[in-house]
Amino acid sequence: MNGIESDVKSVADVIRIDLASRMGREIGGRYSVTAVPTTVVVDAAGQVIYQHAGIPDRSAVVQVVMG
Repeated sequence: MNGIESDVKSVADVIRIDLASRMGREIGGRYSVTAVPTTVVVDAAGQVIYQHAGIPDRSAVVQVVMG
């Protein structure tokens, strides 16, 4: 994720969630996270526009975020 963070820092915030925490479990449940890692991209309206379980494809995530 570090590379993705630097690629999109001008247009998006990257937030890491610890699924072992209470808040992490709540957020994971909200987005149906069943594997670690899972990458979820949410637009400004709160809609999931990309979700992937497993190692993220950097170029795919960047393309979704950058539009």
